[in-house]
Amino acid sequence: MCNDCFHMPRLSRRSLLWGGAAFASAAALSLRDVSAQSAAPQNAISPDEALKRLMDGNARYAANTSANKDYSAGRAARTTAQYPFAAILSCADSRVAPELAFDQAPGDLFVVRVAGNFVNDDGLASLEYTVKFLNTPLVMVLGHTNCGAVDAAIKVLKDKVTLPGHLPQLIHEIKPAVEAAKKNKPDDLLAAAITENIRRGVRRLETARPILSNFVQSGKLKVVGATYDLATGKISPV
Repeated sequence: MCNDCFHMPRLSRRSLLWGGAAFASAAALSLRDVSAQSAAPQNAISPDEALKRLMDGNARYAANTSANKDYSAGRAARTTAQYPFAAILSCADSRVAPELAFDQAPGDLFVVRVAGNFVNDDGLASLEYTVKFLNTPLVMVLGHTNCGAVDAAIKVLKDKVTLPGHLPQLIHEIKPAVEAAKKNKPDDLLAAAITENIRRGVRRLETARPILSNFVQSGKLKVVGATYDLATGKISPV
């Protein structure tokens, strides 16, 4: 056999070193992928742990010491799945931003927003989705001080104000909370109605059949209410 029939390329020492480094890097990435796949998702925690994580984040936010500053971190991983550890039913008010107020990164919270933070069928279905299919252990109904939607409902009831467009339907959803709060003759009807509106939302979600109520009864889900103070950034339980 001639010498040219079977030829092996000569590999330099540098080529061998680069090849070894590439193999080691690929192996390390594979191990990290396996580790990431085998690790429990971030929302595999109890409802109480999820609530503590939320409130710890709000404490950081109120103190202006937020930890989440690089919102590109984990972006690639989030393309394949999401594991929100809490769902927030929040007012659509532009001054309320749940991810910021709780100092959480993208993918941490499942947020449903509507002016007046009341429960309607669309919002309920969205929350059923995150609890049933994303295994979210906590739902929070988050109202806020000086809520314009609740204040509008008060004006409609007291002053018989007529609102344009579809706004009457929104007010219709909030009026029961205002009427219930008014019966107690509070000094601050707006604050009392905001609180009552939150509590009504919590009660409806806790008893919403067939999905949420079953998760609540089994202990896999907790529904809580809270108020965001626009002036301080602090969130307090209701």
